[in-house]
Parts: sequence; C-alpha cells; structure tokens
Amino acid sequence: MSIADTQTDNAPARHVPDRLHGRGHRWLKSWESLLIAVAIAIFVVNSFASPYFLDAWNLSDATFNFTEKALIAFAMALVIISGEIDLSVAAIIALASTAMGYALQFGAGTPELVAIGLGVGLLCGVFNGILVTGLGLPSIVVTIGTMSLFRGLSYVILGDKAFTGYPSDFAFFGQGYVFWVVSFELVLFAVMAVIFGIVLHMTSFGRMVYAIGNNATAARFSGIRVGRVKFMLFLLTGLMSGLAAICLTSRLGSTRPSIAFGWELEIVTMVVLGGINILGGSGTIPGVVLAAIIMGLVTFGFGLMNVPGIVMSIFIGLLLIGVIAIPVLYGRFVQHMRARKGGL
Repeated sequence: MSIADTQTDNAPARHVPDRLHGRGHRWLKSWESLLIAVAIAIFVVNSFASPYFLDAWNLSDATFNFTEKALIAFAMALVIISGEIDLSVAAIIALASTAMGYALQFGAGTPELVAIGLGVGLLCGVFNGILVTGLGLPSIVVTIGTMSLFRGLSYVILGDKAFTGYPSDFAFFGQGYVFWVVSFELVLFAVMAVIFGIVLHMTSFGRMVYAIGNNATAARFSGIRVGRVKFMLFLLTGLMSGLAAICLTSRLGSTRPSIAFGWELEIVTMVVLGGINILGGSGTIPGVVLAAIIMGLVTFGFGLMNVPGIVMSIFIGLLLIGVIAIPVLYGRFVQHMRARKGGL
C-alpha cells in the first residue's frame, strides 16, 4: 500500500495527481514515446529534404510503403510475443497472388479472387501451424523451409511469366480511396491496428499470448492450451498474408513469382523496431503502428531523394541489428554500473 493510500480523509487528496504523474513519467520513458519523437524528426527532415514531401497526395502515396507490410506485422507481433516466428509470410503472399492469377485465367471474378487469396493464406498458415505445434518442430526452421516451398511453387507455376488483366473493381483494394486522399489500405491498416490492439491488450487471448511468451511451461501448467494458441497465431499470420496479397496484387495489377521478395526482413524489422521482444513475452501494438509509420516515412523519403534500393536494404539490415543489439548492450551497461556501485 502506498503512502497516498494511507492518508486520512482530512489530508489533501494527492494520490490521483501522483498516480497520473507516475504514469506520465513512465510513458515519457517508454519505447513508444521514443518512436513518436523519431517519427516527428524524420517527418521534419523529409519536409526540408524535398519540396514535394508535404504534398497531400504524395503523403497519401507514402502510406503504401507500409500498410501492406503492417497488416502482416500485427499478426507477426503476436507470434513473436508467444516465442515463435514466421519467416514464410512473404512467400505466402507470392503463392496467394499466384493462385489468384491462375484463377483469373479461368474467369474468376473479384469475390472469387478475394476468397482464393484469403483461403490460400489460411491454408499456408494451417500447414505451418501443424508442423510447429503438431510435430513440435522449431518455427524458425519450419518457416524457412516453407518460405522456399511456397515461393518455389510460385516459380514452378509462373516461371518467368506474369498474370495480368485483373478486373477493374478488384483494383479498389490496392488503389481505391475512401475519402479524398485517404486510401482503402490506410483505413484497413487503422481498423486492423484497433482490432489487434484490443485482442492483444484487452482480451484473455492476449493475456495467454503474453503468458506463453514469458514461460510456456508455466502457462501450460496453469491450464493454457499452448499448442492451440500457437496454432491459431500461425493461422492468423497466414490469413493476414493472404489479405496483404490481395492488396498488393490489386495495387500492382499483376502477379509475378518475385512479388513481395525480401519482405520477411522488413516485417520482422518493423515488429522489433516497434518494441516487440524478439525472445517473446513483451511488446505492444501501438509500438508496431509507430514503427510501421517510421519505416514508411524513411522509405518514402529515400525515394524522393532518389536513393538506390540497395541502400534501403542496407539501412533495414542495420536497423534490425541495432534494435536487437541496443537493448542488450544497454542492459549489460546498467548491470555493470549497478555492480560497480555495489562494489563501492
């Protein structure tokens, strides 16, 4: 019990302001507050670096740099919090897009294409889930294997060709606007952010995910069906990958086996940059949202300055290493300083 809680009725009621002050102080020291500061700094730098950055339509186009990847990042965040990982997500996009393109050759319309994209993504998630939770195989090994499998199937079906000629109404998912410069993808991103935020932070399922990530054995003994929860998470990443495949295929208007190539790295970087512990057990959806916006702003800024794509790849690689290494090094530094003070 705090000192404020022991105050008498005649004493000044200071406990509410103190708590608010404490929460505010903790928030200012949080990872999310740092991400907000970084996002503002990048926005200011980009506005000075290019005169075209502040154009409303250009800013709207900038959202396409992160919305599709963020859809998967939300599901990936839950998987990583649970102590697992899924590196096959970009290959699932390729296979789902290939399946949609193949169905298009037989006259499939927009409803059928959407159902096929989501269905293929879900089946891929089921396949990963069975291998990981059913057979007990390490998720990193399984999803590296299925990454090659799913992408390889796309190359077998398409070769060096491409599927084109998607229906005009199908283009709405990746190119349509709901209101003025607000795209359908941006609205979808916002809706999914709210849904995943509620699921992770306000439901018993989210609490189970955190419990499994912190200690799967203890969670199992407490009555949580660990295998079932993890299986559902892999289904979720597959489904969100299928949704991202619909948006990306719609935006590009074509399907190639190389579609979304290398997105695994960017999605994992987005999740880890958002404050999700790569070892599991902690992290928030708001952090992932901010990380997605930051990566979108950086990518768009580099594009306006005509920075080569390979430089962006190098930047993402260094960013991934940095966001993993810095907390570890900081923790060791804090332990060293505490040990040094204890020795004194």
